[in-house]
Amino acid sequence: MKRISKVFILVLLALIARQLEGQERKYEKKVARLQIQKEKITDQEKEALKLEIKSINERLERGSITEEEANSLKEEAAKKRALNIENRVAILENQISLLERNEGKTLVLLEADTLANDQVRLDLTVDGESIFGINSNRWRRDIKYDRRTYSDFVFAVGLNNALIEGQSLDDSPYRIAGSRFFEMGWQWRTRVFKRSNWLRFNYGFSFQFNGLKPEDNQFFVENGNQTELQEFDVELDKSKLRMDNLVFPVHLEFGPSRLYESEEKIRYSIDRQFRMGIGGYGGFNIGTRQKLKYNRNGDDVKDKLKRDYNTSDLIYGLSGYAGFGGILLYVKYDLNPIFRDAEVDQNNISVGLRFDL
Repeated sequence: MKRISKVFILVLLALIARQLEGQERKYEKKVARLQIQKEKITDQEKEALKLEIKSINERLERGSITEEEANSLKEEAAKKRALNIENRVAILENQISLLERNEGKTLVLLEADTLANDQVRLDLTVDGESIFGINSNRWRRDIKYDRRTYSDFVFAVGLNNALIEGQSLDDSPYRIAGSRFFEMGWQWRTRVFKRSNWLRFNYGFSFQFNGLKPEDNQFFVENGNQTELQEFDVELDKSKLRMDNLVFPVHLEFGPSRLYESEEKIRYSIDRQFRMGIGGYGGFNIGTRQKLKYNRNGDDVKDKLKRDYNTSDLIYGLSGYAGFGGILLYVKYDLNPIFRDAEVDQNNISVGLRFDL
């Protein structure tokens, strides 16, 4: 029994000694890791200083600051990085002293994972040891300093009609309130001048849907190379011709903007600013159809007639807009006639609201 007790005590002492040795190794590893981090601090701060000086030099080349201001900024950056080195080294030296003085047995263990500026590190730690880490520098994307091109989704809606040769709009055979248009598309807006945003070049693509509703129970009839309005033989509930176009608008846009400038980026904002654009568009007719609704012999009938109706294949015209921010008054006018080879030219005109989102 005594022999068994001695063996048990020896085994227990061996386990305790092994555990103490393991704790001593962990303590030594922590101190060694802090020493390595302390050695890297100077290199990290020097690299950060290089990036700051590069940014200052770029601003000097663009003329946004003077040479005197650039030298002052460089001096301030150098002082800041020197203080960073001094403070960060002091923090690590205090942590090392704390560990050595207490042989790793501290109530609160402070560990600094010091990384370069604008980086983030995520660590999975088990028993004080990092077993997995992700450094955001691997996926870091530089911020574009000067963004000159923006893009917007555009849609517009309003009234549509036709200007007929030799007639005023009051004489139009189409309903003023019933004829409408709808447009949606995408545009890019590029600043023309390098250091000013008062003039922009807008370009993109849009789908236009222009509708005409005839007055006096009439509908469109294709008669050879002529398209005419004729009276329908029963009362029409609805008569509408719709022309679908794909066009490519181009505008010169004028107006003030707000400038936001920092060491990292330049941005111009036209939010809540007055602006106006003048230009035009060109494209293609991609479809024409007529919709008729009526009642014949007690039956409700809906006809959808997709035909050519002698509408122009090429679409081109003038357009303009004006307003504040993303809400604009919008006007467009087709220079091409609605119906080709017509005895009297008719040109589509639209007035409404345009929204840049």
